[in-house]
Amino acid sequence: MFLIYLITSILFLLFPISAAFAAETLDTGDTAWMITATALVMSMTPAGLALFYSGMSRYKNLLNTFAMTFIAYCLASIIWVVWGYSIAFGSDYKGLFGGFEYLFLSGITTNSLSGTIPTYVFVLFQMTFACITVALIVGSIVDRMKFSSWIVFTILWLTFVYSPIAHWVWGGGWLSNIGALDFAGGNVVHINAGFAGLVLAMVLGKRVGYKKVVMFPSSVALTALGSALLWFGWFGFNAGSQLAVDGIAASAFLVTNTSASMGALGWVFAEWILKKKPTLLGIASGAVAGLVGITPGAGFVGLSASLIIGLVAGIIGFYSVSILKAKMGYDDSLDAFGVHGICGIWGALATGFFANPSVNNAATGMLYGNHKQMLIQIISIVATAAYTALGTYIVILITSFITSGLRVKKDDEIKGLDGALHGERAFEITL
Repeated sequence: MFLIYLITSILFLLFPISAAFAAETLDTGDTAWMITATALVMSMTPAGLALFYSGMSRYKNLLNTFAMTFIAYCLASIIWVVWGYSIAFGSDYKGLFGGFEYLFLSGITTNSLSGTIPTYVFVLFQMTFACITVALIVGSIVDRMKFSSWIVFTILWLTFVYSPIAHWVWGGGWLSNIGALDFAGGNVVHINAGFAGLVLAMVLGKRVGYKKVVMFPSSVALTALGSALLWFGWFGFNAGSQLAVDGIAASAFLVTNTSASMGALGWVFAEWILKKKPTLLGIASGAVAGLVGITPGAGFVGLSASLIIGLVAGIIGFYSVSILKAKMGYDDSLDAFGVHGICGIWGALATGFFANPSVNNAATGMLYGNHKQMLIQIISIVATAAYTALGTYIVILITSFITSGLRVKKDDEIKGLDGALHGERAFEITL
């Protein structure tokens, strides 16, 4: 018996447990980190994004903007655990969407694992991505969409647009099968939300008084605070997407902060040069642009690349908001398309170029000899944008039919949606 024990011990020392077997074992360190990362990403929507958007909206619509962001989080939380997760991560159907075996999280127990973490934690982590993606769309339609229509739109859009695209990229769908790189949501979150917001804004039309009256932000201070909270939560967003505590997660953490800083600098210096004044709103917006730009490549690119990605994201974000929107003539209220759509595209392309196998051996970009990766990234961008635009338009038509139109009455829009729709006001106005 002693001899058997001795031989077994020697074998374990010489031949460690295989990676495949280890992957089926719960790791408490990974689990603790992923619970923390999930909480960080959760805070991005009802706190960070709500403050970021509300501060940019006019004072008479501040609470409505906050409410639409907050209700999106609540709706998405329920939709995800009831059917969204199953559509995104259920058994693959021709690369397009998942099956329905996980409806109401059926078959998932406290003993179920996804890699080294409990599946419940993975479900919740992915839920927070669904929540913030649909909430980002709010930025395009502030001041003019009915609250009831927003609720119906959110339910339909998460079901028929977000969940299938999440499956394409992260659930074993066709984009993952051709090798598209999207570490933390360039396609799934930012391009998706950006183009959905653009379509919705164009269908709704411009705000009353757009380009005729000055529409001041209610509180740039709130927006800056929201930007800081988004930045803080983004560490969970990007580093958490590795689903483990390791060097890749640490690198993702590093490049996320670097890109955000460079984005802020790129935006504010471009603004300073062209408009002669550096603004706090520009710094806050640039940081978000840099965060968007690094998201698809956070676990694939190194420090040097993140400096370039963030700087370019800040500059093109400023250009999109200040020049492109005026040339194209659409009214994207808080620039969801300009920041998330455009910078998301840049980030996806930059990932295809800068993906460094010495950072993550699962990805090699054009700079390191894999020229095909750029073509794959372009395909993923076009497919996401096209499906999102068409799917969003169909969802808009259905929503409009159910709620008898999307837009609030003109008198309510002029009065302000805080009072007209919610019977509340954010500020006490005295003369």
